[in-house]
Amino acid sequence: MTLARRLLRTKPTERIVAEGGHGEGGELRRTMSLWQLTLFSVGATLGTGIFVILGQAVPKAGPAVVLAFVLAAVTALFSALSYAELAGTIPVSGSSYSYAYATLGELVAWVCGWCLMLEYAVSVAAVAVGWGEYLNAFLRAVFGFALPDAITRSPGQDGGVVNVAAVVIVLLATWLLLHGASESAKANAFFVLIKIAVLLFFCAVTFTAFRSGNLAPFAPMGVAGITAAASQVFFSYIGFDAASTAGEEAKNPKRDLPLAIILSLAIVTAVYVLVALAAVGAMPYTSFEAGGTEASLAHVADLAAGATWPGLIVSFGAVVAIASVVLTVMYGQTRILFAMSRDGLIPRVFQRVDPRRQVPVANTLIVAAFVSVLAGLVPLGQLAEATSIGTLFAFAIVNVGVLVLRYRSPELPRSFRTPLFPATPVLGAVLCVVVMAGLAGVTWLAFGLWMLAGLVCYFLYGYGHSRLNAEVE
Repeated sequence: MTLARRLLRTKPTERIVAEGGHGEGGELRRTMSLWQLTLFSVGATLGTGIFVILGQAVPKAGPAVVLAFVLAAVTALFSALSYAELAGTIPVSGSSYSYAYATLGELVAWVCGWCLMLEYAVSVAAVAVGWGEYLNAFLRAVFGFALPDAITRSPGQDGGVVNVAAVVIVLLATWLLLHGASESAKANAFFVLIKIAVLLFFCAVTFTAFRSGNLAPFAPMGVAGITAAASQVFFSYIGFDAASTAGEEAKNPKRDLPLAIILSLAIVTAVYVLVALAAVGAMPYTSFEAGGTEASLAHVADLAAGATWPGLIVSFGAVVAIASVVLTVMYGQTRILFAMSRDGLIPRVFQRVDPRRQVPVANTLIVAAFVSVLAGLVPLGQLAEATSIGTLFAFAIVNVGVLVLRYRSPELPRSFRTPLFPATPVLGAVLCVVVMAGLAGVTWLAFGLWMLAGLVCYFLYGYGHSRLNAEVE
């Protein structure tokens, strides 16, 4: 078999599904319900972005930032529908990595998995880095003291030595993950309900100061302003695919995974639109500082109430939001690595399952160690921004995968079918490319270097250890 044919060889869908849940030494346990899967995706999506994003997006669109959130949601919806179809057809832990393996071949699957490593590991480290700052803001306001900069900031930041706070939140998430998927899902559900309650509290407070005059002019920067803001807030929707990484621990994956993906996107969109409307109705758009955290939700809540206690509650919500994101994204990372290891593309240690806990313990500890080092010692900077381009690349692959699988295997049982086929996946892929094209050149450079490193790793290890390639030796 030629090199090109080996690289483009696909893994049969039936085989991918049959291997689901099986690891070295044990099996994953199916414990997650539709409700828990939905909240897993909400937990990964509804992060700190909404707590600060308005301060950056409102100056671009004015009150029409509400439409920007809707436009971004529609953009995400095309990819979400494609994810829903493939999650119901191939309900395994690998998410878009496994979908690519079944439709576009091993090399594309590896590239997709490598992108997901960037998305998950680096993004969770970046989120964890900010936890210390939010925690300090809360502690300072409530108790009048703050933790030293030396342990809440990374080297390179003012006064930073080791970001111990970031390491602590990663270790707390690791402790939960080691107790099992069911326990992690319960903890995440608790976190998600708290942060949704905090955001609804924000809306209740700010609607008391709502003034219709603040919505005029509604779109001062026109359509261009709305689209610019939509591109920025689009990244607040990334994470809806988290449920797809739980395919091997869901009780009824073929039914529940598609529903969880769509429901989570609907919930997040409703919350975002409501929060945006409340914020711009309570404060004139000209009062939002361009790129300033001064116009964060906590600041808006304080102005609306004429007091400081609402901002404290909103700040607490941001602290909880980070904890939820760290937990769910780390979970997704370990399950994708589990699937890649089972295929032989990365070392076998990542697929070992503890027979008592029924979780990949070694995998979880390795991920925790790597993320802790990143969060505690490395100023992430532009690398963190490159996570968005990796995510969009994975989204585009999923959309293409739906097209390929529909034409190649129309007979496969599908619990969910993407509506308006083939327009939906085509538009999903095109919109992902459009958003990617608008990213900064330095982001593309970081992405290119990451892809180059990934290809080196594949040809040095993955190609030679691939189980699929070993079968044709």
